[in-house]
Amino acid sequence: MSFNALILAGSRGGLDPVAAYAGVPHKALITVGGQTMLARVVDALRAAGAGRILVSTNDETVRRETLALGTEPIAAEAGPSASAARGFALGGAPLLLTTADHALLRPEWITAFVDAVPEDADVAILLARRETIERDVPATRRTYLRFADGDWSGCNLFWLATPAANAALDLWQHVEQDRKRPWRIVRRLGIMPLIRYATGRLTLASALADIGARIGVRPRVVESPFGLAAVDVDKPGDLDLVRGLVE
Repeated sequence: MSFNALILAGSRGGLDPVAAYAGVPHKALITVGGQTMLARVVDALRAAGAGRILVSTNDETVRRETLALGTEPIAAEAGPSASAARGFALGGAPLLLTTADHALLRPEWITAFVDAVPEDADVAILLARRETIERDVPATRRTYLRFADGDWSGCNLFWLATPAANAALDLWQHVEQDRKRPWRIVRRLGIMPLIRYATGRLTLASALADIGARIGVRPRVVESPFGLAAVDVDKPGDLDLVRGLVE
């Protein structure tokens, strides 16, 4: 199927440590296997059927690369959640959301994800189990969410299926704004789900159901059979790993 896509290529301010390690002005411009990471992501999206591809950035060098790739630069907002909301407003539903540092992204991962999204989903997220990641790339170190039904890591792929996904983006923005005021996050998400999570009794499905009921959205998880889909470039060690895998 044809769809629009948004690539987040913003910056938190200052020179990113991975960009500094690679000797480039922006992380999206790091070369892996003879291409910038941004170009690799664009190629994967196009091969999977993406039509209009938006790139969210405020960096002029990334903007020039975006234009050279035949994609559309849009201004990034103050944080990734606000940038995603702006991209969704411009790209419409359905929209595939990913990041410029997803250097290993493959079109078959995208196709498998989109095909597996349930028909009733307003928003879907691709996650991989710890055992799948460790099977496919034992050298990586990921951050895991530990639920009663297993440990999961994100794959930087989100499907914004309907306009109702705006509610999920709005929650993301509030959580991002309140990251230094955790009591506000507790108030938004509810104390009982957090207690069940802390005591190891909360499953991933019930966590999503709780959040969805609070904000009036139908969130769904798609499990990735590809462990490499959880590998992005957050640290210099990740870049070494990715380059080794590609080159």
